[in-house]
Amino acid sequence: MSPVLVAPETGWPLHDAAASRAAEAAALAGAPPHALMRRAGLGVARLALALAPHARTVAVLAGPGNNGGDGLVAARHLHAAGKAVRVVLAGDSGRLPADAADALAAAQAAGVPIALALDEAPAELVIDALLGLGTRRAPEGRIAAAIDWAATRRAPVLAVDLPSGLHPDTGQPLGETCLRADATLALLTLKPGLFTGHGRDHAGQVWFDDLGVAAGGETARLAGAPPGPVRHHAQHKGSFGDLAVVGGAPGMAGAAWLAARAALAAGAGRVYCSLLDADAPLLDAARPELMGRPAWWRSPPATLAAATVVAGCGGGQAVREALPALLAHAGRLVLDADALNVLAADPSLQRLLTHRSRPTVLTPHPLEAARLLGTTAAAVQADRVAAAQRLAERLGCVVVLKGSGSVVAAPGALPSLNPTGNALLATAGTGDVLAGWLGGRWAAGGEAFDSAVAAAWQHGHAADRAQAAGARAPLRAADLVEALHAAA
Repeated sequence: MSPVLVAPETGWPLHDAAASRAAEAAALAGAPPHALMRRAGLGVARLALALAPHARTVAVLAGPGNNGGDGLVAARHLHAAGKAVRVVLAGDSGRLPADAADALAAAQAAGVPIALALDEAPAELVIDALLGLGTRRAPEGRIAAAIDWAATRRAPVLAVDLPSGLHPDTGQPLGETCLRADATLALLTLKPGLFTGHGRDHAGQVWFDDLGVAAGGETARLAGAPPGPVRHHAQHKGSFGDLAVVGGAPGMAGAAWLAARAALAAGAGRVYCSLLDADAPLLDAARPELMGRPAWWRSPPATLAAATVVAGCGGGQAVREALPALLAHAGRLVLDADALNVLAADPSLQRLLTHRSRPTVLTPHPLEAARLLGTTAAAVQADRVAAAQRLAERLGCVVVLKGSGSVVAAPGALPSLNPTGNALLATAGTGDVLAGWLGGRWAAGGEAFDSAVAAAWQHGHAADRAQAAGARAPLRAADLVEALHAAA
């Protein structure tokens, strides 16, 4: 097949490095010699021609392994298409793997210029075939120099399989030198690192060529667009659940009202807002359909058990008073922001959480996740997928680890990576909106994990729509609620 764009609307299987290597070994065992690399290189050439049809000069940076071989095959096809191609071989030609050595010989026989040193000759397209999946160390020497050289070109960069220097599983640069591509063609499998951490910034637009092989053994999923809501004529507001937001300590009532607005917009039938600031008005004048309730968490256990609760938005330390009853009795519970910080500091609350028989979703950002895990935000970011899975297993909850490529994890389930969203969400209150939107979807029906995956996707998609419409300033949280409602 030809390369296809990895569109955020379509769900995709993801394979970590170990699963990708297993899939590659199986594919090689069932294919004629050199066939897989020839398919890969042809796919790279086709995408290069599609992305940069007017580029006359092409520089291919080829590394010492099979990723370099893919680049050599692509160079031969581009040469045949009339492009002025030159290959810079950043490796020992006498020590190439068998497939890459065959690709080098074919390129030389076709008359493709092969150089061992970088130069200042013009290039209107740069193809990064330096490292791909085959490295675990920071780039150094000639490879690091080639990455730095590519960064100085005023030309688009197409990465083969992975941007060189990017970890395939975590999306973190392996060192200070990491290539930043305009597009990446993933081969055989899609790697999680392309979609989380710094991966989206370094990979650019992601394309995929499965090389005609159905790779099994996926280790994660890339979320796709959730199905639209279905509402039957005979349904009424009681059909879509009651939801209560518990939060809004003194000075932070806005966070709770934002979550409540989002929950209503997401589909909850009735939404109550219970503020922790006893002096704050129990009315959102812009949304009078929201109902203020003082100390709602003191309701009878049966009332708590029948509701979906979003707790912690702007809760401060005051949310500590409400958590024991909510952990003991709430039917469906979303813990966000200060509820997570209080939980992290109180082992007794953690015990209540782990003994809950009802479903719970946690929505931490990296620092909140670090507090719950007893580590640092840097350690969480170093392997976001593993951190989310560890937290889900430890506390027996669904976890939404927010950030670039939000990770949704649950005990015993494949993690889901979210492909939507951008830095327009980097402003106060958007996390409160996500918690409320998630709760609203969940209250209206569905399972915790599916509701979390869908909410993260829609939350990011609203920001993507705003960016596509030309927005450059941060998306204010109240406007985000309306954008989510319009796009749902």
